Amino acid sequence: MNEIMQFLETIFKPMVLAFTVSSLFAMGLQVKMPEVIAALKNKKAMALIFVWGWVLAPALGYLITWVLPLAEPFVIAVLLSSLAPCAPIVPLMVAKARGDISFAGAFIPLAMIGAVVFIPLIAPLMVKGVTISPWALAKPLLVSIFLPLAIGTAARHYAETAAMKIFPAVNAFARLITLAMITVCFVLFAKPALGTVGSFALLAATIHVVGTGLITYRFGFGLKQSQRSVMALGNGTRNMAAILVAAYAIPNMDPLIVTMVVMWGLWSFVLAAIGARIFAKQAGETVVGSI
Repeated sequence: MNEIMQFLETIFKPMVLAFTVSSLFAMGLQVKMPEVIAALKNKKAMALIFVWGWVLAPALGYLITWVLPLAEPFVIAVLLSSLAPCAPIVPLMVAKARGDISFAGAFIPLAMIGAVVFIPLIAPLMVKGVTISPWALAKPLLVSIFLPLAIGTAARHYAETAAMKIFPAVNAFARLITLAMITVCFVLFAKPALGTVGSFALLAATIHVVGTGLITYRFGFGLKQSQRSVMALGNGTRNMAAILVAAYAIPNMDPLIVTMVVMWGLWSFVLAAIGARIFAKQAGETVVGSI
């Protein structure tokens, strides 16, 4: 049994990397460059991405830690998580939600850049003892998130026929590795997660995910429904890779921080899947109502 757990621990990080890269590459293959450029020129959307991602989310995270009687490791996990929107699962959820793929293609790199910029700046102010090198945080994010998305988008723009031919295989692999990663996470972290029962940790994560998602979706201020669903899914979920990089920068880090981050990430997958189904129905109603 110990050998199996050691093996799963060994393959966990490579599996997370494969999951992230394949999901973002698949999204890139669906993105149309002119539409991404148009989304980036939308000043209202860009302002909302900033406000929801690095004003609302950290404020809600701080409020949660003030209201709920959380242990210190969970407080740190909530505060760090509040600064890193957009899980790698978002591309798959956007497709299920019938969201705007090109808008998502603009939103995701902006969320990544925002995490790279704001975590090193804000985390030391929110969490005592945290010092993070911007490049140490930026490097894994650029390699695992921005690069596959950029390559996929470039392939779609410059070699569309070839991109469309390989997309089914890439998308199938992304879905398969997602299922495998979730299974491994469950095996590795189920027992530590059960130890958090009664600690309000899961409640804190739920409030943050649902709160940011609902507020973002409800107050879209003129954005299309397909764009609001992207914003809600992106802001409701958290980037585990960025959070863990920040967490490991804490001297003598408590392992409970990692448990909380992973538990939050897995639970957000479930909530995002539920949200995506709701948004898909809303998208159908919008289309019908516009005919």
